[in-house]
Amino acid sequence: MHRNPQHQNDDDSEEYDGPSKSQRKRDMHKLQDMGSELVLLSPARLAKVPLPERLHEAILEYARVGKHEAKRRQLQFIGKLMREVDPEPIREALDAIAGVSKAEIARQHKLERLRERLLEDEGTLGDIASVYPGADLQHLRNLRRNALKEREAAKPPRAYREIFRILRELEYAEDPDQAADAGDDGEADEA
Repeated sequence: MHRNPQHQNDDDSEEYDGPSKSQRKRDMHKLQDMGSELVLLSPARLAKVPLPERLHEAILEYARVGKHEAKRRQLQFIGKLMREVDPEPIREALDAIAGVSKAEIARQHKLERLRERLLEDEGTLGDIASVYPGADLQHLRNLRRNALKEREAAKPPRAYREIFRILRELEYAEDPDQAADAGDDGEADEA
C-alpha cells in the first residue's frame, strides 16, 4: 500500500487543540487538592477566602458528611466546582492564611528585624512609638531587658518571642484576625 505524500503532510500539520488528557487530569487533581486545603480551614478562615456561594456551601457540607466514602465523593464534587472558578484568588488567600505569601513573608521579616534592632538599641522604642502610637513602650522596655537576660543565661527565649507577638499585634491592629492567622509561623527559623 502506497501512502500519498500529500496525505502524510496533513497528519503532521494538525492544530494544537489544548492540553492533553493527562494535563487536564493533573489540573483537576490540583484543584481537588486545593479543595482539600479549603475543607481543613476553620469557618472563620474560610470566610476570608473569595468563594462563590455554591462552592462555600459544598465545603461546609463536607464537614457534615460522616462516612469516608461520602467525604471522598463530596471532595470530588468540590473539585468539580473548583473547575468553574478562577483558582488564583483562592490560592492567594490560602497562601496568605498559611503565611507563605510574599507580602506576608516580607511583613514577618520586617517585624523580626525590628525586634533585633530593639534588642541592639533601646532607642528603637522611639521608632516603634512613631510607627505604632498605641504601643506600650514600658512593657516593651521590660521585655527587652528580660530577653537580653534570657539570652545571657541561655534560657528559653520567652520574652524574645513575646516581643515579636506584640509587634505583630501592633502591625495587624487594623485587622486583628490577621494576627491570629499569622500565628507564630514567623519564628519558625529562630532558636
